[in-house]
Amino acid sequence: MNAVPALSTAAPAPGAVPEAELVAAAREGDEPAVRELIRRLNPRLFRIARGIVASDAEAEEVVQDSYLAAFTRLAEFENRARFSTWITRITINNARMLARRARPQEGYDTVTETESPQILAFPGRNAETAEGSLGRSQIRHLLETAIAELPPELRLPFLLHETEGLKLREIAEDLSLNPITVKTRLFRARRRLRRALESRIDGGFESVFPFDGARCATMADRVVAELKKRSGP
Repeated sequence: MNAVPALSTAAPAPGAVPEAELVAAAREGDEPAVRELIRRLNPRLFRIARGIVASDAEAEEVVQDSYLAAFTRLAEFENRARFSTWITRITINNARMLARRARPQEGYDTVTETESPQILAFPGRNAETAEGSLGRSQIRHLLETAIAELPPELRLPFLLHETEGLKLREIAEDLSLNPITVKTRLFRARRRLRRALESRIDGGFESVFPFDGARCATMADRVVAELKKRSGP
């Protein structure tokens, strides 16, 4: 295993510091830089992992393992791509390996679709319906449940596109798929969700599978503790 620089707590890492500078500091074992990178990347990596594996617990395991893999292999990172892109690919690979251990991998054929439906026709926030009176936490739970029930090959592209704002070609590159395949899978994911949720939800997809607050801080604590253990005295 590659040597891990001993982490220091010399100075905080401001939120405005560019990613490349944080990575450079992390190479030198700067703990605040490591924590800031984790804070910035947690929401995206958790959603990506959750798009592949079947539970929040598995997604957290994947994200933690991905951080440890990345931070212990920083010497291999050559800045040809952004660090966030590099660790995203590590996360996808780790999540797929975990998913394969849990269930057989299934093939998925592409088809040509001619229409591109909206994801959902959400009722307005002030709609006088039983659904409109649901609390946002209940709505988020309903959305997460519906998304979690999507097949993995539909769920991951959907999350990358709708929650992370990635374009079709970016998703295709990250997942090693043809852009037509990505478009097809997005169509099918939207159609399934629309059938399940239309006229029953007041809210949006930007709030699903959150990973912030105490959960985010705990992840940083676990990763930093493990890095310190690996770096030795």
